[in-house]
Amino acid sequence: MIDLFFNALVSKALVAGFGLALTTGPLGCFLVWRRMAFFGDALGHSSLLGVALGILLHIDINIGILAICLLCAAILSKTHSRQHLSADAWLNIISYSALALGTLALSISGSNADLESYLFGDILTLRAQDLYWIYGCAFLVGVFFYWKWRELLLVTLDEELAQTSGVSVGLVRAAFMVILALTVAIALKAVGALLMPALLIMPAATAGRFARSPEQMALAAMGVAFLGVSTGLVAAISFNTPSGPTIVVCSLLLFLGSMLSRPR
Repeated sequence: MIDLFFNALVSKALVAGFGLALTTGPLGCFLVWRRMAFFGDALGHSSLLGVALGILLHIDINIGILAICLLCAAILSKTHSRQHLSADAWLNIISYSALALGTLALSISGSNADLESYLFGDILTLRAQDLYWIYGCAFLVGVFFYWKWRELLLVTLDEELAQTSGVSVGLVRAAFMVILALTVAIALKAVGALLMPALLIMPAATAGRFARSPEQMALAAMGVAFLGVSTGLVAAISFNTPSGPTIVVCSLLLFLGSMLSRPR
């Protein structure tokens, strides 16, 4: 009976990891291409404030996280063009302010929420309901990329060129931010607010060493992300370590391994 429960637990975590890889892989590629790695970091940290919002308002935590991530994405997109303060400064202010506010709100609320689980995640604690969220998000991301892949590449390459080609740059950028915020909200419970950006950036950076086209890099990033999740899951169970940090360390090892290889 224990072995059956254990196998079911691991299988569910692997299914969740595959769904997360489908979303974080291609999204991370665009973050790397657009040099927006710290943007994902800001959304990941801000998601903790969404957890506090969900608990305080007695609503689904995923809804609270999504609301805060969308708000932060909107603020960052508005402040991106402000010249008196750099984009990095805005990202730093919003990221750590939201992280601090979320931590304080959770401590003051007196709830029984496990702060460490939201900071570092635990993919082994995911429920069937969480899998619905993950694969629903993966479906939306897939539809979005199928529909807007060329426009996204044009906007990433040159926004002025994309605009002259008839692409609605503002709409594409806003849609990308919504999809990114949704992914961060869904993946928080599995990886955690502090480690979520690593799951977005490391697989894309690893895949970029060998891919010869944007499409190859996106597909390779999915594979690397799932490999990092699966090996991290096995290592966490084998060595009795927290799953979230172990997944990130395995992703780091994959990246370091790619750095030792000759890029294509």
